[in-house]
Amino acid sequence: MTRTEPPGRDQLDPIEIASRDEIAALQLERLKWSLRHTYDNVAHYRARCDENGVTPDDLAHLEDLTKFPFTHKDDLRANYPFDWFAVPMERVVRVHASSGTTGKPTVVGYTQNDVDMWAGLMARSIRASGGRRHDKVQVVYGYGLFTGGLGAHYGAERLGCTVIPMSGGQTQKQVQMIQDFKPDIIMVTPSYMLVILDEMARQGIDPRDTSLRIGIFGAEPWTQKMREELEARAGIDAIDIYGLSEVIGPGVANECIETKDGLHLWEDHFYPEIIDPVTNEVLPDGQMGELVLTSLTKEAMPIIRYRTRDLTTLMPGTARAMRRIAKITGRSDDMLIIRGVNVFPSQIEELMLKDDRLGPHYQLELRRGGRLDHLTVLGELREGPDDEDRKVAIARDLEHVIKSYIGISTRVRIGSPGKVERSLGKAKRVIDLRPAE
Repeated sequence: MTRTEPPGRDQLDPIEIASRDEIAALQLERLKWSLRHTYDNVAHYRARCDENGVTPDDLAHLEDLTKFPFTHKDDLRANYPFDWFAVPMERVVRVHASSGTTGKPTVVGYTQNDVDMWAGLMARSIRASGGRRHDKVQVVYGYGLFTGGLGAHYGAERLGCTVIPMSGGQTQKQVQMIQDFKPDIIMVTPSYMLVILDEMARQGIDPRDTSLRIGIFGAEPWTQKMREELEARAGIDAIDIYGLSEVIGPGVANECIETKDGLHLWEDHFYPEIIDPVTNEVLPDGQMGELVLTSLTKEAMPIIRYRTRDLTTLMPGTARAMRRIAKITGRSDDMLIIRGVNVFPSQIEELMLKDDRLGPHYQLELRRGGRLDHLTVLGELREGPDDEDRKVAIARDLEHVIKSYIGISTRVRIGSPGKVERSLGKAKRVIDLRPAE
């Protein structure tokens, strides 16, 4: 049977190339609806608004959103599991939850309209990444309560792709499926893609000879140096996708393959702000700060001014009319303070990837010595002679580079290839060994 496709599936949505005035007008219309929907149906947020003396009637312009209170992850946890839902449970067709490892997860609900909207945005994201209908997509994000797997799955099907729903883990089988099923696209965390590439190398397979041409990587921060590593080793275009379960899942923003210059945020469904994470002041476009997102079309679980903790910059659009966010390489709550210096794991990663002797896998151990925190960097050799003198010399070189560029003293330990623990999903970069206070 011949597959039939709706017309225009590989074409841009009109809103992607609309004028800024058209985008802003649509945002204002949808923002008024979303504020009213949230205020009328989410008791916790209505109480917060009443405390601040503001109602949805106070929004006449997009800039008026600053009058409204922020939403924090703790607000969602306080309403666990379903009290933040804005529709009756009989309208909720699916529930997801965050992958957080401490405390209660944040629970997200979807109406059928929400699921359809999300699938459309994921299809748009895959298309922006260079995907087209009839491509084969190997989905390696985890399925289940985590939003990554099913979000990618529904989006790829909506675009007209053939989905290979592998989920995470089973690394040898991942390689076998790439060899046998010949996917065009792989959707996976960047850290686990490195594990897959290591397995290919172990089997004597050159990743550049496989069918893969695009990798869509998300669910964890990764640097430009990591992109260069992935593209060089796999012979693919490495594209960044952004999202978070509290807002909808993956598909909030995506890079365009033709530019790779930041992630176009799908502003017809999410309104972005950048704030100073300390003062909460809204910053102008072009300044680094914390990304705050407001949903414009979500029914089951609308969210107003959600503090993502992700640090980025808001920039004008290029390949699309919608504004871009800079590549997110750190979170305000992931920042380490070592002897008064602010340090992000991505800074260490970037320095390590500049050294051809080191592999891309690493972990940071945080310990308390007296009143001060001490950082140990655990890395591994990429290849070459595996002798202790060489490891010590490389460790000293990296200690010097970290001191010179970041301004902190660290201890570096370099192990043999494969020594650093691998991740089968999101990488755990920081190991906090400090005593509980």
